[in-house]
This record gives sequence, structure tokens and C-alpha cells, in this order.
Amino acid sequence: MPIDFQIPLEDGHTLQCTRFPAQERNENTALLIMAHGYKGFKDWGMFPPAAEYLSRFHEVVTFNFSHNGIGNVKDEFTELDKFAMNTYDRELADLSALVARLTAEAEFAGLPLFLLGHSRGAGVCLIHALDHPGQMRGVISWNGITNLDLFSDEQKKEMRENGRSYVVNGRTGQRMPLDAAILEDLERQRDRYDLLGRMARANAAEFKTILIQGSEDGAHLRKGSAELVKLRPDIPWVQIPGGNHTFGTVHPYAGMTGLLEGALRATLAFMTDTIAESPRFNPREPESKNDQI
Repeated sequence: MPIDFQIPLEDGHTLQCTRFPAQERNENTALLIMAHGYKGFKDWGMFPPAAEYLSRFHEVVTFNFSHNGIGNVKDEFTELDKFAMNTYDRELADLSALVARLTAEAEFAGLPLFLLGHSRGAGVCLIHALDHPGQMRGVISWNGITNLDLFSDEQKKEMRENGRSYVVNGRTGQRMPLDAAILEDLERQRDRYDLLGRMARANAAEFKTILIQGSEDGAHLRKGSAELVKLRPDIPWVQIPGGNHTFGTVHPYAGMTGLLEGALRATLAFMTDTIAESPRFNPREPESKNDQI
């Protein structure tokens, strides 16, 4: 059964977390941390059943970034004042605190660490891995971003001139605020957030990476994936035919889809092979790296 818990942060904020204990622990069991994306949360649609699926063999922890806008109601954005200040620096600090806490726990001692991020969460996971070389065994990107700048020219103009812009949540219709601090963080730490450049320069041996992406995901995200695997031919790009940005799932959750199951099977295979240091994920030529599920 899932176990909810909280992690207090040094600045007085809190990480809301859920642990999905491994159902069958063995020599290949790992600790997997799942990070939601932009305007996302740990209890959105596919995440709890995906975590449950992956916990058959692995310890899985999902969490809400402290400033994702979710408060006491698990699927409602009631803390938009925090969302307005949700910088990448904040999310990276949240993830660092979570990793430090979990890896210090006795029940996770010695387990290889993997990060799985969806959309914006994938970009955050990759930056964290680049910031902490050798800390984790692998990063799994589900329909992930490769360019951390998600904001339109109009939003940037409004943030600079008015101190605040807005983004509409397509599901709830809420106008969610974006304060200038978000843009200032992007510009101040431009080099740190240069995901493509840093991945191109990174030592591939420090952590394995896999891209798992729907063939119908957003064109800009698929273009970013193509750029990344061109720079890093060792990174597999597993494509789910017909998959959209959420692998055919919705919120509230309406049941497992074949698309999500394909992404989950690819995730488990990557973790198993990486733990075993299988040659399956050794560098290979760009023309042969685009697997199909």
C-alpha cells in the first residue's frame, strides 16, 4: 500500500511525498524517484498507477515540488502564490533535499538511484544529475524537455515590465501567475540550465539516460529529443507509436492505456539492463537508436 509522508525543508516549506514499497525486492531492486512536470502534481492521472506498476520490483517515491501550487487538496491548485515563484533553482533544491533524505534512510541503503521525470520534470532530473555526477545510476525522461525556457516572448515581456505574467491551466481554466523571479533565475543561471550543451559535454559513464516519448508528443519536444540524441548517440530514444504527451491518459485517471504500459515496460527494461550493466545500452550509431515499442 502507498505510504504518504512529508519532508520539511530548511526554509519552512514542505515536500509532500508518497512511497510505493517494492512488492518483490531482489538483487536488482532500485530506488526510483518520479518528478512531475509543469502544472503537474504527483497525484495527477497516470502517476499513482505508474508508480504502483514500477513498484513491483523497485522502491518508488513520488512527490510534489514545494512550489507547484498544490496545497492541502491533492489535485487542486490552491497555492498560486507559491507557483508564481517556482523557479528551476527552487525545484532543483527540492529534488536535492529529497535525494539526500531518502538515500540516508536505512530501508534504501545500497540501492542504486534512478530519477524519472515527465516533461519539465525530466529537464530538472537531468540538470540534477549533471550537478551531482556519479550520484545516480540513470535518468528516465518521459516526453521530456531539453530547453528549460518554456515561456513565450509575451510572457517574458510582461514579467519584465509588470513583474508578473500568467499561464492558463487547460484543465482547470485557472490563470496561474508567473513572477519575474522565474525569468531572472533563468537568465542568471543560463549556463547551468544549458541542458543540451551540458549533456553534450558530460561523461556518459556518470549516469545512463533514456528518452521515452510518444510519437504524437509536441513537435517542439520531439525536435529537442532529436537534437539531444544527435549530440549523444549513446542515449536511446524509445518512441511509443501513437503516444501523446501523457501516453493517452487523463485526469481524473480513467484506466491504463497500452501507450502508458509501453512506456512502463521500456522503463523497467532500462532499469534492469542498466543495473546489470547490459551492453544493450552501450553507445551505438544514430541510425540504429530509435527503438519501437
